[in-house]
Amino acid sequence: MSAQSEGNYAEALQNYYEAMRLEIDPYDRSYILYNIGLIHTRNGEHTKALEYYFRALERNPFLPQAFNNMAVICHYVRLSPL
Repeated sequence: MSAQSEGNYAEALQNYYEAMRLEIDPYDRSYILYNIGLIHTRNGEHTKALEYYFRALERNPFLPQAFNNMAVICHYVRLSPL
């Protein structure tokens, strides 16, 4: 997460993809997917961000920040989540 907090999003994505390869717990994977969604949101890749938020929610339906971020994207970018 330090790469992400320092604004090095390419490195952070590589770290998260590696974490997804290694992590087996669905709950932990949901947070990894959520963080990938955050990076795509930050990079303006809203459709990709929505995909990762959906994937996070499939593993952890009690992730209110993912719902919130999806709503914000859909409201401000006028995307449909479906």
